[in-house]
Amino acid sequence: MNTNSSPIPSSLASPASITSGLSAGFQTPEPQPSQQSSGPDRLEEISVVIPAMNEEASLAELHERITAVCAEQKVRVQIIFVDDGSTDRTWEKMVALCGAAADHSHSTCALRLRRNFGKAAALSAGFSVARGAIVFTMDADLQDDPTEIPRFLEKVQSGLDVVSGWKQTRHDPWHKVLPSRVFNALVSSLTGVRLHDHNCGFKAYRREVLAEVDLYGERHRFIPVLASARGFRVGEIVVQHHARQHGVSKYGVSRLVKGFLDLLSIHLVTGYGRRPLHLIGSAGLLCFAVGSAGMIYLSIKRILSELGYAEPLHLHSTAVFYYCIFAVLLGAQCVLAGLLAELVISVAAARDRHETMHMHGEFMQSTSNTAGGSRLLPNASGYSLSDWAGLSAPNDRATSAQDTNLTGPIHDA
Repeated sequence: MNTNSSPIPSSLASPASITSGLSAGFQTPEPQPSQQSSGPDRLEEISVVIPAMNEEASLAELHERITAVCAEQKVRVQIIFVDDGSTDRTWEKMVALCGAAADHSHSTCALRLRRNFGKAAALSAGFSVARGAIVFTMDADLQDDPTEIPRFLEKVQSGLDVVSGWKQTRHDPWHKVLPSRVFNALVSSLTGVRLHDHNCGFKAYRREVLAEVDLYGERHRFIPVLASARGFRVGEIVVQHHARQHGVSKYGVSRLVKGFLDLLSIHLVTGYGRRPLHLIGSAGLLCFAVGSAGMIYLSIKRILSELGYAEPLHLHSTAVFYYCIFAVLLGAQCVLAGLLAELVISVAAARDRHETMHMHGEFMQSTSNTAGGSRLLPNASGYSLSDWAGLSAPNDRATSAQDTNLTGPIHDA
């Protein structure tokens, strides 16, 4: 893969480009671009979040590849390792890699979760300390190729807010490839977000996308879908996929079941999250209509039997009669539940508008800070951090007595 691309232009991470994608429902004044001084400490910055579990053998090589590519592109990079409950020496390897380069071309930090909370929680922890205008996610097993980073940046520069990798040629066993392709086709058809590889962990996001997407459970696969539902522009590029060199895959058959259940959840959230009455009420009206039609039919038959025009009909001994009553009651309850859900959504929408305005104010303030500052992204995924390295105060919860160059404990996030 040719990596001799031209350096990424400075407009990529300017405040104007960062805020252009906000979809909070209000007009965003375009701030004036700050004066950029020349020198290595003013290079544009990206963040790369790398969750890892028992990947000690690959971290050093992955770190070297990322820093080499970004140095060639003259892009400052913040590498964020997240140890998701490893039982080997993964954390020690991460700590050894932490620190900032003498020429300010890159910096590395690490977060350690108290136990294995899952990939979504690990990514959420990494996002909370990411300060780059563009945030990458990639796996730690060396199957993702860092030389693809410039191509991702070019796609983002072209106007996309989310760029997903597509492992067109995969070096995985067939029992992983076939279910993945079926799952990807199902996700694309149900959500309308046409990507060939929703499962690919190699993605790039504008930071405001992550600030507006709730990430919990196993939702990390569906960030492009959630972003598209918020109005962000989503695309993909074909990326190289390498065979695993170290360790073993952490995903089994249970991933398919969880993925299908998560897909149903995402379909409901993106399709009916703001109009629950259309889903619940439609089902209720259908049940009510079927039950009412059955009751009318039985009533007519009962009247005709009483007049002697039909055989005698005893409703108490007719099973359909009870089914019709059940359908009518169920339909009425569904419609009532839909109306109550609409009331809840209306209250939540008013609260979200208030929180969004507050978030926008913080965001505009953060864009006026120096390049070394970071705006912490909101976290919706429950996790607990036990240690950190390479950060002064992740999530603003470290004590002042902790040395910025050492590791230390951190409270729950």
